[in-house]
Amino acid sequence: MKHSRTLAQLIDALRGLPGVGPKTAQRMAFHLLQDGRGAAQTLATALSAALAGVRRCSRCRMLTDEELCSICAAPQRDPSLLCVVESPADVVAVELSGSYRGRYFVLMGHLSPLDGVGPEQLGARELEALLAQGQVAELILATNPTVEGEATAHFLSELALRRGIRASRIAHGVPVGGELEYVDGGTLAHALSGRQILG
Repeated sequence: MKHSRTLAQLIDALRGLPGVGPKTAQRMAFHLLQDGRGAAQTLATALSAALAGVRRCSRCRMLTDEELCSICAAPQRDPSLLCVVESPADVVAVELSGSYRGRYFVLMGHLSPLDGVGPEQLGARELEALLAQGQVAELILATNPTVEGEATAHFLSELALRRGIRASRIAHGVPVGGELEYVDGGTLAHALSGRQILG
C-alpha cells in the first residue's frame, strides 16, 4: 500500500532510528497519529528543544546543555584517570557500573577511513590538548572490541605513550555468570590474552 507523502516522510524519518525497520516505523507512525497525538506533540517539542539546546561538553564532548557536563563539573572526580569511549551511551554504561570515578573523553565514533572518519573527526586535537595539561596519568581505552575499535585504541595508546602517559585497555571476556561453552571463540581469545595473575 502506498502511503500519503507526509505519512511516508514520517515513516522514513522513524526508520532512521537504530534498530527500527520498516514495519516498526509504520507501527510507530500509526500509533503517534492515531492514539498518541498528545505524546507525539510532547515528543516533537522535546526533540526541538534538544536540537536547539544540547551540545558537546567543552572538555569531554559528552552531550549536555551546559558548558561542562555534570561529570566534568564534579570536583570529586579523579582528573588523573581519563576513560576514552566511542559514544555518550558508553559513558552511561560505565557510570551504571558504579566502579569508575575518573573523567571521560567521548570520541563520537571510531576510526573508519572508508567512511571518512579520521583522527580529526574523533577530536584527536582536543584530546591531545587535554593530555598536554598534565593532569592525566592513565588513559583508559574503552572502545568497542571491533576491528575499528581496536584500531582506534591502538592509535590512542600511541598518542598517550608519546606524552609519557600510561595507556590501558579495558578487558573483554567472559561475562559474570556466563558459561564457557556458550561463549564465542573471539571473546574467549580476548579473555585469555587479557588474563591477570592472582595473588
